[in-house]
Amino acid sequence: MRAVLRFVASVLMVSGAMLIADAVLTLTWQEPVSAFFQDRQQGELREQLSDLPPGSRHLARFKALKGRAIGEIEMPAIDKTAFVVQGTDSGSLRKGPGHYPDTPLPGRRGTVAIAGHRTTHGAPFRHIDDLGRGDRIVVAMPYGTYIYSVQRTRIVDPHATWVLHTVGYNRLVLSACHPLYSASKRIVLFARLVARTPPKVVRS
Repeated sequence: MRAVLRFVASVLMVSGAMLIADAVLTLTWQEPVSAFFQDRQQGELREQLSDLPPGSRHLARFKALKGRAIGEIEMPAIDKTAFVVQGTDSGSLRKGPGHYPDTPLPGRRGTVAIAGHRTTHGAPFRHIDDLGRGDRIVVAMPYGTYIYSVQRTRIVDPHATWVLHTVGYNRLVLSACHPLYSASKRIVLFARLVARTPPKVVRS
């Protein structure tokens, strides 16, 4: 009986230590388990982009399919790069930042919108609140690379659909839950298109 009790106590101690370690990592970095699986998903998204047929590497012929890779977003000021999927449902966002299907793709007129997690699934947008006015955001699509300049950030209600409205210029909107570990609000970053360059070559 004592041996069984010692075994149970050991299991509880190890489990408790693992739970504490998971909580500490989530608070200081990101949720480690979902981050592991998202890292594998990002590798698959990279391969999807590298395997695109030449005919789809033009805006007019490019098809954005739900849950599939459409491009790559880079935020040099916070040293973050991630592959972007089409769709903002929970399954798509587990893979990486997701493009709102109801908004245009980069390269088309209007407001491009991308959502991402801040604490789970790789936390690609955890530090978007550290981006300041004038910082660059680069969105590399198979048919071209689009460079945006950060204008401002706003904290809004979850149903503030006005952030997706078309304005008098082409812009990018990034959104994520706010504050950290809560979905009560949204942090929304606005950026203006400032340049377009040839497409970036993605290698698997």
